Amino acid sequence: MIPNAAQALALHKKYASNDRIVSHCKACARLSALLIEEASKNGQSLNAEAAVAAALLHDIGRTQTQLVTHGYVGARLLEKEGVDKVVVEIVRRHVGAGISEEEARQLGFPPGDYVPGTLEEKIVCFSDKMLDGDKARPLEEEVKRFVKKGHDVERLKKLKQDVSAAIGTDADSFVLSKSKQ
Repeated sequence: MIPNAAQALALHKKYASNDRIVSHCKACARLSALLIEEASKNGQSLNAEAAVAAALLHDIGRTQTQLVTHGYVGARLLEKEGVDKVVVEIVRRHVGAGISEEEARQLGFPPGDYVPGTLEEKIVCFSDKMLDGDKARPLEEEVKRFVKKGHDVERLKKLKQDVSAAIGTDADSFVLSKSKQ
């Protein structure tokens, strides 16, 4: 099942997501939908329904933990609910700019590669990084946070490059201009 908006919000309610989580997830879904629309205009073929559903649900694991593990925790919750595997994988891979197999091992994650691979995964992950709560902000703010925390800045920059290539323009500027409208 690919949850529609009402079903996604019902899952948030079932798992007791607070207003901040829901508001952030709604904002992520809006940005993701804008990027998907632009990528489609640029000739990309995407599963928009799955990507928007995943964006709406990407932080559901935060109801269980505030740690970096919230991505795979959320994915497990969604698997238990019978949510489509495409949606589950987007949720699993949205943390940071992705987490490599080696990093996952060091963090004690279940074995696997948590780096966004599909365009849908990249768009949801990028949209998440463009937000501070439910407000769009320049990606440079996230880059500074990545540097401070010792995260992989190059992976974040590559994520932006990939999304920019898919939409045919600078993804950071696109999101900021659209979020002001």
